[in-house]
Amino acid sequence: MFFQSNVIRVVQITDPHLGKIPGDTLLGVDTDQSLRDVLGQLPKSEMVVASGDLSNDGSPESYRRFADTLAEHQINNWSCLPGNHDDLDVMKRVLGPAVINPVQVMGSWLLLHLNSRVPGFEHGDLSDNELTFLDKTLARHSGMNAMVFLHHQPVPVGSAWLDQYVVRSSDRFFETLDKHNNVRAVAWGHVHQDFQAVRNGVKLFGSPSTCAQFKPNNDEFAVDTAMPGYRLFELHKDGSLNTQVNRVSQRDYQIDLASNGY
Repeated sequence: MFFQSNVIRVVQITDPHLGKIPGDTLLGVDTDQSLRDVLGQLPKSEMVVASGDLSNDGSPESYRRFADTLAEHQINNWSCLPGNHDDLDVMKRVLGPAVINPVQVMGSWLLLHLNSRVPGFEHGDLSDNELTFLDKTLARHSGMNAMVFLHHQPVPVGSAWLDQYVVRSSDRFFETLDKHNNVRAVAWGHVHQDFQAVRNGVKLFGSPSTCAQFKPNNDEFAVDTAMPGYRLFELHKDGSLNTQVNRVSQRDYQIDLASNGY
C-alpha cells in the first residue's frame, strides 16, 4: 500500500486557471469541470496546497468559485499561494487567511510558502524579503524537516518556452537552501507537467495542472494529451518522503492542441 500509518499526507494541486464565468475553458478544457474531477479523486490528507494560478484572470468570481468547489468536496484544510495569472490583492480579499499562510507546522515537518509572482510579468522571482524570510525561518526551525512550495520553477524543466519564466533569483534561492541541512524538498506548479530531480540531496518536484497539460521536453509551446492530476506527498518523521502523481481517468476534455491561449 502506498499509504502508511504515522505519516503526514499533503496534496498539491496547481494551476486550475478558473475563469470569471463557470465553464470557461483553457486550451479547450473546461477548467471548472477538470478541477471538480481532480478534487473528486483526492485521498484523505492533512493539508491541500494550491500552488498558484487559481484564476486565469484574477477575477473575484473565480476565487469564490475555487473556495466553494473545495468546500463542496469537504476540503477544509487548505492553503494557497499566487501564480503569474493571479491578482494577489483580490486573492487576499476573497480567500482571506488561506492565501500565503507562509509557515505551517505539521508534526516534524515545516511547510513554507513563498511568493514568486512578479506583477505584470510571466517569469518568477523571489524578493529580498522572501529570501530573508526563508533563511531566518529555516534557521529558527533547524530541528524540523522543511518543504518549500512556490509557483514558478527554480530550475529549468527542459522546455525552452517554459524555462524563460524560471525564477530569476534561483541562484540566491539555492544558496539560501544550501545553508541549511533540514530542507528535504521543493515543489512548484506553473509547468503543467510532472517533473522530478534532486539537487544537493534536496528533492525537486514540478506537478501537473488540474486542467490542461504541457508537453514535456518541448522547446516550442505544445499541449500534452495527459489528463489533469495532482501530486500526493507522504512525509515521514525521519525526513524521508514518498510521492506520486495521480490523474483523472480519460474523458472527453476536447483539448485544442492548436491553441496558444495560455
